[in-house]
Amino acid sequence: MNAFKDGELPNLIKTLLRPAPRLPLAVLLTRAVRRIASRRGDLIERLGPTARVPVAIMPSDLPFSFRVNLDGASARVEVVTVEEAETAAARIRAPLLILLGLLDGTYDGDALFFSRDLVIEGDTEHVLALRNTLEQADLTPAEFAGLHGPAADLVNRATAELLSGARRLVHAPAPQKLPS
Repeated sequence: MNAFKDGELPNLIKTLLRPAPRLPLAVLLTRAVRRIASRRGDLIERLGPTARVPVAIMPSDLPFSFRVNLDGASARVEVVTVEEAETAAARIRAPLLILLGLLDGTYDGDALFFSRDLVIEGDTEHVLALRNTLEQADLTPAEFAGLHGPAADLVNRATAELLSGARRLVHAPAPQKLPS
């Protein structure tokens, strides 16, 4: 039984992504994470020892997963098989749009966990440290791209609209904005 029927990307997308080259995606994501780490050192500091622990981000609707190490300048994102991701000390599993919603503050991780839209496995101490850091970070898509000013505003608005439309299309859970 698939616990993530609602909110998952269509199977067609999963099929189309299966043969996609993983290295370019890993390089792009690693650059974005390193950019955040260099500009927001407070986030890495807040993570403490968790920054050195590989955490698997496992989109349930993609044919691959991500193994993320957030250790400052050596931070990296690897695109790995689901089987390889299973070996990480901590694993976070949900549909891609829900995982992105956790990153941008659209969703409350606790609510998703208790509604079983989000599965956490392994060393939960690391997942909690990551969750607490992300909730305080107030990250935007523009920050990952290194944008500022009007370009950042445009990218943030466009990304929010795109993700909102995609979530409606796949019947993802309603947004649960966290109180400020």
